[in-house]
Amino acid sequence: MIRRLLVANRGEIASRVFRTCYRLGIETVAVHSDADAGLPFVREADTAVRLPGDTPAETYLRGDLLIEAARRSGADAVHPGYGFLSENAGFARAVLDAGLTWVGPAPGSIEQMGSKVEAKKLMEAAGVPVLGNLSAETATEADLPLLVKASAGGGGRGMRVVRTLADLPREVEQASAEAESAFGDGTVFVEPYVERGRHVEVQVVGTAGAVLVLGERDCSIQRRHQKVVEEAPAPGLPEATRDALHAAARAAAEAIDYLGAGTVEFLYDADADRFFFLEMNTRLQVEHPVSELVHGVDLVELQLAVAEGRPLPVESRETAPRGHAIEVRLYAEDPAADWQPQSGVLTRFEIPSGDGVRVDAGFETGSAVTTHYDPMLAKVVAHAPTREQAARRLARVLARARIHGLVTNRDLLLAILRDEAFRAGEVSTAFLDERELPAPAPDPGAPVAAALALAEAAGQARTRQRGIPVGWRNVVSQPQRTTFDTTTVEWWGGRDGYTVDGFTVLAVVSTGPTTEWAVSLETDGVRSTYVVDVAGDRIDVDGPRGHTALRLLPRFTDPDATLARGSLLAPMPGTVVSVAVEVGAEVAAGQPVLVLEAMKMQHTVSAPHAGTVTTIDVTRGAQVAAGDVLAVVSTATTDEEQA
Repeated sequence: MIRRLLVANRGEIASRVFRTCYRLGIETVAVHSDADAGLPFVREADTAVRLPGDTPAETYLRGDLLIEAARRSGADAVHPGYGFLSENAGFARAVLDAGLTWVGPAPGSIEQMGSKVEAKKLMEAAGVPVLGNLSAETATEADLPLLVKASAGGGGRGMRVVRTLADLPREVEQASAEAESAFGDGTVFVEPYVERGRHVEVQVVGTAGAVLVLGERDCSIQRRHQKVVEEAPAPGLPEATRDALHAAARAAAEAIDYLGAGTVEFLYDADADRFFFLEMNTRLQVEHPVSELVHGVDLVELQLAVAEGRPLPVESRETAPRGHAIEVRLYAEDPAADWQPQSGVLTRFEIPSGDGVRVDAGFETGSAVTTHYDPMLAKVVAHAPTREQAARRLARVLARARIHGLVTNRDLLLAILRDEAFRAGEVSTAFLDERELPAPAPDPGAPVAAALALAEAAGQARTRQRGIPVGWRNVVSQPQRTTFDTTTVEWWGGRDGYTVDGFTVLAVVSTGPTTEWAVSLETDGVRSTYVVDVAGDRIDVDGPRGHTALRLLPRFTDPDATLARGSLLAPMPGTVVSVAVEVGAEVAAGQPVLVLEAMKMQHTVSAPHAGTVTTIDVTRGAQVAAGDVLAVVSTATTDEEQA
């Protein structure tokens, strides 16, 4: 029996495993990097062990440090979570060799499925349909488009779609570098890319006696091969196809004598009603909550039962799904900057839960999101009797969430959940490429509420003489102006309150903290209340139409802060992994200039226009902050204007 469990992972998955351990009476141990020391999962554990350093290579990818942490803390079992070393057969063997219980499949099973190239051969022998293998040398024009994939990992890392053979060598090189950074193995392979396919995966739990199949999930809506929305059961599958998928997944698990929780992933071609084996994840999946909710099971509990050699709980038997569950992944990323990952402090992070809503989060208000790890903040899941109800419930929760300090993909998630095609179950891996999802309409009341909150805060802080603010005028000649990055608000203030054209100002009151205000406005007989948070020059407004982030602009601009035209700025903190050009080089618009690595992914910084590289301010290996000037690409027009 497991007495004390160490989770060799971080963030929300560590917290998730701890919750089941608490219920089962198992003591818990967290391990953490220096960057993660302040995150919730560290204090949620009974004990915690520091892994010196910040990067995955220094910490969560160091199997020797993890086993030593188990020894020092008195743990007798290790749960790997997902990512990092969760599918590393060598680490699993080292855990077992240390006399610890490994909460996962046998190392041999991990090894058999660890190489996607070898796994496809094994599945083909077991009668499971697979896609053909290609290479950079054997691929032809007739094979296009192609998909380059990391052999040792997933999550979109080390994955590229290639549509011209000329691009294949460069994409293979970048995918390999990304895979090496994320998984410690740069092996990649090439296969045909199925346009508009569906990503359908089957949840299995292998026991000593049989393979339990707990339905399927649809994970088709992806951006850059990273899953964004997942749901169970998969919508619109013919029953015969559903049964065939379950049978194929069972055969795949049986072929390797699989023990524990795992997922068999398939690519489903809906037009031809056929599917192909993609890979088997020999671990818990990020999206496992949707299966738990519709099948009424706790997959972590099942993992622990298998590891202890106990029978599975009676409620884990194969049953039809109950209702529908949808999960969205909330990421810190900026849509206006080509979805670049964001880092910084979450000044407020509040997502409603309960009543059919589950939130698995790795962060809380005040948490720092660093550049060292994946930018996922939380998984938000809704369960309801029908798919339509689940989508509506989830959209409502996301709209009401208060998320300040970082830009996220929330608006994208809301647009997906409210999209007619999504509601109709018309999903595929090309969904986000082909759908024109509407941008959120700006709320005209949000900047007004922000301006009045700032005015009220300034008025209360201003020095007064006999109750009259210094600088107060009896006769106002013109309105006050508050300028934000997106708009300017004109308002009048007097002893009777505030006046703004188009609005009746009903109240501007502090709600407790000096940085938070409630502003009630009325327009066309409709009253709306906004909650305004002020953090320096950043103002966050939560209102009836959702969240609005504003930045207060200074009244005067510092000339020294002006950047040279053609400057290439770092979109996020990161490390320069390569510089593709030299000073004096002529570049075309869109030509790669350098590559940054942040949050386990590589990001190409390209020339904004054709011109000459006049400055390169960084070298390979340099650490840069968001907004740093990396290089300058000048044009003849730019030079003449500056002269």
